[in-house]
Formats: sequence, C-alpha cells, structure tokens
Amino acid sequence: MFKRLNFKFPESAIISSVFLLIVISNFVLHSISKNLFPGYYLYVVTALIIFYIFLKIDFEVLLAFSKHLYFLGILFLIITLIIGQVTRGSIRWIPLGSIAFQPSEIFRSFILLYIAKYATEKEINAKRFFKLIIYVVIPFLLILIQPSLGVALITGVGFLGIILATSIDKKLLIYGFMILIFTIPFSWFLLEPYQQQRVRTFLNPYNDPLGAGYNSIQSTISVGSGKIFGRGLGQGIQTQLAYLPEKHTDFIFAAISEELGFLGASLTLISFLVIFLFMVKIIDNPRNITARVFVSGVFFIFLSQTFIHIGMNMGIVPITGLPLPFVSAGGSALVGSFILMAIAIKAKK
Repeated sequence: MFKRLNFKFPESAIISSVFLLIVISNFVLHSISKNLFPGYYLYVVTALIIFYIFLKIDFEVLLAFSKHLYFLGILFLIITLIIGQVTRGSIRWIPLGSIAFQPSEIFRSFILLYIAKYATEKEINAKRFFKLIIYVVIPFLLILIQPSLGVALITGVGFLGIILATSIDKKLLIYGFMILIFTIPFSWFLLEPYQQQRVRTFLNPYNDPLGAGYNSIQSTISVGSGKIFGRGLGQGIQTQLAYLPEKHTDFIFAAISEELGFLGASLTLISFLVIFLFMVKIIDNPRNITARVFVSGVFFIFLSQTFIHIGMNMGIVPITGLPLPFVSAGGSALVGSFILMAIAIKAKK
C-alpha cells in the first residue's frame, strides 16, 4: 500500500490556481488577439457559471445520471458528423446561430464518469472487460473520424487512466495492451495526410522550414525570445507581427513565453503543478472507489494535454493542435475543462 499524502490542500488553492490561469490567458489573449474581445468574455463568464453550478451538484447525483449523460454524449457526437459545421476539413462543431460548440469537449466529462462507474460498480471479468472496451472505443472512434486526432488522443489517455486505476485482472490489461501494440502500426493509415506530415516534420522541421516545419520553428523562437521578463504585453515580435501561427490556441504557451518571459511561463507551470498535486491528493483520499478512478482519468487528461501542448510549443513533441487547458482561446474547451475540474473537486472526500 502507498503511504497517504500528509499535506493539506484546501479547495481555495485549486480554485485560485485555475483563476490565475484565466487571468494570464485573458491578458495575453487581449494582447495578441484583440479581435476576440469583448465577445470572449461571454465564454469566460459562461464557463464560470457552469463551474459554479457543477460545484453545487453532489458527486453521487452525477453518478446516478452518468449512463444517461454518456449516451447523450454519444448521440451528440453522431449528430456532429451528420449536421456539423465543416472547418478546415474537420467536422467538430454544431452551429447554434452565430456560435458553435464542440460536443467532444463538452461531453467528455460525462463519458469518463460513466466509464469510471461501470469499471467499479462490479467485479471486472472477461465479459465486463469486453463491454468496457466497447464503451471506450465508441466515443474514441466517433471523435477520431471527425477527424480530431488531438482530442481523440487525450480522451484515450483519460480512458487509460481510468482502466489503470481499477482492480482489473492484470492479465486482461496485458491482453488489451498486446491488442493495442498490434493495432498501432495500422493506425498510421487512419491518419489524414496532413497528420502524417506533422509526424514527419517533427523528426526534422528544417527539412521544410517555410512549409510543414514553419509552425514548430516559429514557436521555439517565440519561447526563447522572451528571456526572463518577456518583451512585454503587445511587444512580442513573433506574436504581434504574425510570425507565430495559431498564437491564441495551439501556441498560446509560446505567446506567454515571449510576452511575459520565463516568469510568466513559470507562473503558468506552477499553477498547473498545484492542480496536479490537488488531483493526486484526491486520488489518495477519495470519497469512494469510483471517485478515485474518475479523478485518475481527469489527472491523465490534464497532465498529458499540458505536457503535449507545452512540448509541441518547444519542439519536443509533434504538433497535434491541442489547446492548453484554461489558457487557450476556445469556448467549448474552456467549458469542458471547468466541468472536468468541478466534478473532480466534488470527488474529494
């Protein structure tokens, strides 16, 4: 048995860290993408209201309705493929008048919650393990064929975190891992040509510095050019002269590093560290086994998403188009992150 963590972690610490990320995000976004405002404030306020509402809902109540919410999420993922808005060759958004929302971000929390519930409510034998895999694969494939490789990857990591946290027979996990290893080579052929190109570019971005390697090169320049104190809000060369692509979403960490420097980047990383430590504390002392398994999945999601986003901004992982939680611009991603965080907080004992 692992020794229990003995440090205290008030909810105010986690909430303060999240709000600090929101403040950093809005300052930098206002500097590099003024056209987002004042409209983006509406998304922030909406996300905060939803966060507050979910903090008032008991964890057991959410568990009771998790199956219904799971199938509602699957339904919306299917509807997205039928009537979704096509953006850059992907069908990820459902239009609602002048705005649109991304179901894969909004419903991910509920899908994870039901899978955690199913994996813990009874002993997992071979039959239930097979059904569990089916419940995992359906939303994963529906997201992957949009295509949304980044979101599918992070959702899959969340599923992995849930499965690893259960008491499933290790033989079943080994069999599942062997199947995964066997299918990985074939997954290359499921990738779109531009996604395959991203992988090749990661290996050597300077093979095509003005084409496929451009994003990676410009983001690493941005990260390094801020030095200790940054160039200042509105003073970044890469951000303000539009050398840095997708600076408000995929490369927001590079924008923070250039305009706020090492200090701003460090403050961002420290905020995420507090969030991760808080989740580890919940995993160590949850209200029940389902809460522990669910928060394990949430921890894997936030940790991997943060690592991949910062890693691709620094040129150490392939570019996948993942936003930085609570920081990158995006209404659906922001709401989805707040829902995940609120349910994780309610899972605390």
